Amino acid sequence: MTRTLSLRMRLTLIILLPILAVALAAGLWQLSTARTTAAQISDRGLLSTALAVSNDVAFSGGDALSPRTLALLADTSGGRVFYHVYAPDGVIVAGYATPPVGIPRALAQPTEPTYFEATYLGRDVRGVRLQSRTEIEGFAGIFTTTVWQDQEVRDAFVRDLMLRTLATILILVLSLALIVWFGVRIGLRPLLDLEDAIRRRSGSELHPIRREVPEEVAGVVSTLNGLFDQVSRSMSAQGDFILNAAHQLRNPIAGVLSLAEAVDRAPNRAESRKRAADLLIAARETADLSQKLLLYERIRSSDGTAQIVRLNLADALTDWLPGFRGDLPEGVQLDAQIAEDVGAVDCDPTMLREALRNLCDNAVRHGGPGVTRIGLSAIRDGQSVQLIVRDNGHGVDPAHLDAIFDRFRQLSAASGSGLGLSIVRAFAERHGGRVAATDAAPGLEVTVSLPVADVTVATVGG
Repeated sequence: MTRTLSLRMRLTLIILLPILAVALAAGLWQLSTARTTAAQISDRGLLSTALAVSNDVAFSGGDALSPRTLALLADTSGGRVFYHVYAPDGVIVAGYATPPVGIPRALAQPTEPTYFEATYLGRDVRGVRLQSRTEIEGFAGIFTTTVWQDQEVRDAFVRDLMLRTLATILILVLSLALIVWFGVRIGLRPLLDLEDAIRRRSGSELHPIRREVPEEVAGVVSTLNGLFDQVSRSMSAQGDFILNAAHQLRNPIAGVLSLAEAVDRAPNRAESRKRAADLLIAARETADLSQKLLLYERIRSSDGTAQIVRLNLADALTDWLPGFRGDLPEGVQLDAQIAEDVGAVDCDPTMLREALRNLCDNAVRHGGPGVTRIGLSAIRDGQSVQLIVRDNGHGVDPAHLDAIFDRFRQLSAASGSGLGLSIVRAFAERHGGRVAATDAAPGLEVTVSLPVADVTVATVGG
């Protein structure tokens, strides 16, 4: 299983990595600058020492150097400096007799100092040579002053400056990393509080989260509260449904049990057959109620997408009509009028078929004994499809038209589960449609409206 980085680590990396990249680039540039600066400081130190030696030689006639100049010779850039001064005739005036090997003889610009790299007693050195017009003991001319220092001293000075710069950069980067790490932790504290609030919720306690949260997670909290509300209402509705279902099943089951006992106690075979026939009817009605309860709960609890297909209504209704007619009792006729341009809908075909079957069954059960004709129409009305089931029964009082869609609500004395029209309404609402009933005088007309499917997607037949 792949391990996912924590949000704290993600934010830290998102913030810190670009900063580290910039710091690395700045550090490399700073190190290069430090190296150049260190070399320049070292060269300037050599030049300062050369000028001091030249001035002291001119002032003392080559006899002595001042304490300040001796201090420069003892420690310039962290190491000893060697020197010598030549008179115009090549005679050494002061300093060390053995010069470095590889010093340029002719200066490009006699008035400007010349830096060089050479070898002194087997060691690499860096030095500077300059010329100045001087008069010593009445002898005037161009005197040449040369100072040099071991290259290792110079390199050590450069390394020391670079290491100090690198250490400063690392300290800044580490300090910044710590600040970001703990800053992100402090910034995420409201999320940890939110996590604790969510953890406190349970299946029996889904009240909304009421606490101050950052703007960035306000949408998450709002969505969670909406989800809690939906789950709470769904659980409440499910509990009510279970109670109602248990209440509705109690009487049929008791009736089946009573009839079964009556069959067992029948005094003779003829009476037993009669009671068995009643038992069969009661068992079928109980089975019908159970089936409708399951169908209603399936429609109500479905997310509406599990079995959704693109259904061509003309083809589907044509295929279903023989089955609908076969379910009707003798003497009741089903007429169908299906428009050719009715189009297609996105729905669960099984649920749609059962919804229409329930409409037909409701017309037969509650339309009264005078029901002889049921009409099924399918027409296109703009961006919706209307499925209309109409009977020629005694109809329903207009004041009770809305109540006929309530669960377990029956307005007639006919047998039934009281779920047929509830299933139809649940189906319509689950598929983005609606259902309405009108007094057809005579009879009842129920219209199911469903949105037309997107015509850019291919249809699927029934």
